Amino acid sequence: MFAAVDLGATSGRVITGRVGPDELVLTEAHRFANTPVRLPDGLRWDVLALFQGMLDGLGAAARTGPVTSVGIDTWAVDYGLLDAEGSLLGVPFHYRDDRNAAAAEEVLAGIGAQELYGVGGLQHLPFNTLFQLAAHRTTAQWPAARTLLLMPDLLVYWLTGSVGAEVTNASTTGLLDARSGRWSEELMERLGLDRSLFPALREPGERAGTLLPHVAGLTGLSASTPVTTVASHDTASAVAAVPATEPGFAYVSCGTWSLAGLELDAPVLSEASRAANFTNERGVDGTVRYLRNIMGMWLLEECRRTWDREGTPTSLAGLLADAARARPFAAVIDPDDPGFLAPGDMPARIDAALARTGQAAPDGPGGYVRCVLESLALAHRRTLREAAELAGCELTWIHLVGGGSRNELLCQWTADATGLPVTAGPAEATALGNVLVQARAHGLIGGLWEMRQLVARTQELRHYSPRGDVRAWDRAAERLDVRV
Repeated sequence: MFAAVDLGATSGRVITGRVGPDELVLTEAHRFANTPVRLPDGLRWDVLALFQGMLDGLGAAARTGPVTSVGIDTWAVDYGLLDAEGSLLGVPFHYRDDRNAAAAEEVLAGIGAQELYGVGGLQHLPFNTLFQLAAHRTTAQWPAARTLLLMPDLLVYWLTGSVGAEVTNASTTGLLDARSGRWSEELMERLGLDRSLFPALREPGERAGTLLPHVAGLTGLSASTPVTTVASHDTASAVAAVPATEPGFAYVSCGTWSLAGLELDAPVLSEASRAANFTNERGVDGTVRYLRNIMGMWLLEECRRTWDREGTPTSLAGLLADAARARPFAAVIDPDDPGFLAPGDMPARIDAALARTGQAAPDGPGGYVRCVLESLALAHRRTLREAAELAGCELTWIHLVGGGSRNELLCQWTADATGLPVTAGPAEATALGNVLVQARAHGLIGGLWEMRQLVARTQELRHYSPRGDVRAWDRAAERLDVRV
């Protein structure tokens, strides 16, 4: 039995997984909230609450039977700084904190966007780690910093005392060379960053260490329990569990974000790729996740939080039923409008975006939900078509994994908008990828394709064929002046 610690942007879970020749069974041991904290100096992660939730979850897993290994995945880009004694310097910033935009402009003024892309191959996002570091260098903490650990590496350190940087998450910093998969010391020097801040890289499947005695005592796990390095960027774990049985597939890992793209053998670092804002991140076994971040179910989640604050509680099932009945294409938005990034009144910001494009506000919550889901389907279509063109690939199938795979409207509308069949599921792709990498490290399963075939054989999947009038999607796309 393997324990997968899976931390998302809004919640954390500890999942146990059992793996056999035709068995891949997940059981949720513990779930806990991931609630950011707004402090006077910015938006922060409550990392101590996350660590305690993880310990509670590992304790719950230990009570169900012997745990063979533990693996941790989280979101990307955010980090903690340690001092010379290994103590955390301050509370880690949240990537949605507004300090990053000015720092990004400062970095780009000194090093051109083309040069940065030529090294790291990253989509320009103001919260990429290298931009966050530029903002952090002005604080009193910076001179005391001796080690930088991305969020999953920080939690591994607290479990084991072992320091390292897992490569799939390191690839989201902008400081990893996209071609070699190694830290770019030249770029660090250009940015004035001390190379010694960045630990040695680890590949998925490596043993990070065993539990510290006090962790074993708190959780009831054996002190000899290994912590296995998994694909610690949650999207990398999710893509590893895509149930594809042959090449030529596209994927959408849909949760708070929609990560839509392709799996390639080598990065695409052309100027056209940079201009289209595609990212080249590392995957399992040296693969490249060629994708673009799309503002995903965050839009719907923030709408629901706003309605709840206003005293209009809404069930997701009821909202989706209302959305199915709402008028098609009454309003569409660009999900990647920067105005949607920060927490706050999402319906008001959707209204403002619609007003800028000469569209009327939706009629009631169901209309807003339809607007969000149709707009996401259009964004999936635009992104996957551009990715295929830039990479010189022909797409035959889309795999939509993650929590969004449970949303039948989104899955069907993605099939309709793209004109491609969609396989939806597994919803727990991230935890599955985490467990499978651990199982492979312990000799229970073979390579990446064998892992995916096991997912396809054992997990519940749903299939959606394109239907309806594709010209209606064309017309909706034209209203946003997007490439079709």
